[in-house]
Amino acid sequence: MANYTIEILERQRLWRERKALTEAKRQAARNALQRIQQGEDVMRALRAFPLPDGSFLSKADLIAVYHEMVARGEWPADEALLERLRLKPVRTLSGVTTVTVLTKPYPCPGKCIFCPTDVRMPKSYLPDEPGAMRGLEHGFDPYAQVRARLEALRMTGHPTEKIELLILGGTWSAYRRDYQAWFVRRCFEALNEEGDPAEPDPTVNHPPQPVDLATLQAVQQRNETAPHRNVGLVIETRPDEITAEEIRWLRTLGVTKVQLGAQSLDDRILALNQRGHDVETTRRAVRLLRAAGFKIVLHWMPNLLGATPESDREDFARLWQGLCPDEIKIYPTQLLQNTELYTFWQRGEYQPYTTEQLIDLLATVKATIPPYCRVNRVIRDIPSTHVVAGNRRTSLRQDVLREMERRGQRCRCIRCREVREEPVQPQVLEFQDLTYPADGAEEHFLSFVTPQDRLAGFLRLSLPQENAADLGIADLAGAALIREVHVYGQSLPVGAERQGAAQHIGLGTRLLQEAEALARARGYQRLAVIAAVGTRRYYLERGFYRGSLYLLKDL
Repeated sequence: MANYTIEILERQRLWRERKALTEAKRQAARNALQRIQQGEDVMRALRAFPLPDGSFLSKADLIAVYHEMVARGEWPADEALLERLRLKPVRTLSGVTTVTVLTKPYPCPGKCIFCPTDVRMPKSYLPDEPGAMRGLEHGFDPYAQVRARLEALRMTGHPTEKIELLILGGTWSAYRRDYQAWFVRRCFEALNEEGDPAEPDPTVNHPPQPVDLATLQAVQQRNETAPHRNVGLVIETRPDEITAEEIRWLRTLGVTKVQLGAQSLDDRILALNQRGHDVETTRRAVRLLRAAGFKIVLHWMPNLLGATPESDREDFARLWQGLCPDEIKIYPTQLLQNTELYTFWQRGEYQPYTTEQLIDLLATVKATIPPYCRVNRVIRDIPSTHVVAGNRRTSLRQDVLREMERRGQRCRCIRCREVREEPVQPQVLEFQDLTYPADGAEEHFLSFVTPQDRLAGFLRLSLPQENAADLGIADLAGAALIREVHVYGQSLPVGAERQGAAQHIGLGTRLLQEAEALARARGYQRLAVIAAVGTRRYYLERGFYRGSLYLLKDL
């Protein structure tokens, strides 16, 4: 364990050294920028100016020097040039910029046999996973993590005006509430560029304290006009932690999306893997979340103990029978040494799928995903050096898509249909209303689609039915719920426009009008939208008003 810790610390030191800007890097970057401005290919320009040690500049180095020169007045601001330099533009082509932060290590109520355990990390995370390493690097301080990530995004050319905060780290609902409120407040202070960067965690060595909601809400209100507005707040938790009371608390914090570890929809498999809850618990949690308007992300794990490729195909089909998640993360079980599952493998009681078996399975199930769902991941980003046996490839998404193409199939999930960089012409977009039944609600996936079946924007409208869960929230009485409004294309600053871009051409307003007309025709008294803090002004400008936990519009 000591050698492993030293190895990670050394990797972190080398990473910091590689990130540092030296004078040699600055001079090489100036030369490369001049070449690129004259029309030369970015990668060719980078290789034209090697560094003294024989290495080459990264795009991140180039963008960092560009920002330095613009700030000093040595180079004119050039959005077209920056767009050519942008590192991994796909990160913000979904319309928002995601910032991931990790909570501190804390006991988890689960005893799952597949889950890795490392005392330095929150449950199920390893210290050398890319996102987790950033958390460890900053001592799990929420403020430091957000500020560092914003700066890294800025230095790689990504817009940071619209931020989806993704809070990871075991089971969120198991943490003390005073810690949760502090953690969220500090994230918002970092987005607002305010607060004390050195404020310590007040829950260390102290008993639970009353939650200061007034301060939290004041910080959130300032974020409505902040330089980095929160357009989504995501947490992850277990199905057996979801209650009506918990839902009211999540809304108080500003949460808009919940990731649930369903893992399997087979009670036998859940019991074998000591998950600690049954399928009905997952169904009940999803019904409650849907009734509250949350966007729902389910984690699904093939290759658990007791499963086979055939049983996994049957299990995957159950996701669309009432649960109907908005997004899914497919996390094939990875055999890691610091798990209880490892002892089952040693005894010959567990066998991981081969890469070929996994690709075959995922290609088969991916073709069945309905168009209203987005596949966020098809494998977890765990370094292959930790995997004892079975698949070690982390490029499964590309492998699966190639296999589907070979079969003459295509995936119609949201991620595979996003318009991304394609120019959008509003006059040729087709409005579609995909209606499907879910537990407790009739769901309408309203969308604008290009002639090439590319998704330019969508709205999720939920019409609660008689068997919908009662949450005791006055805002929701007689209300149809808008659970999500999303317009695709490269994330643009608030109020910005770009020729042919899907954002800021009125698609969101048109979708709201369609949802309002549909809800009114079905006899609902009002619309309730689960607005993120940074999107409140958008809805207020379109006729909504503030309720206690939602924004409302009378019909």
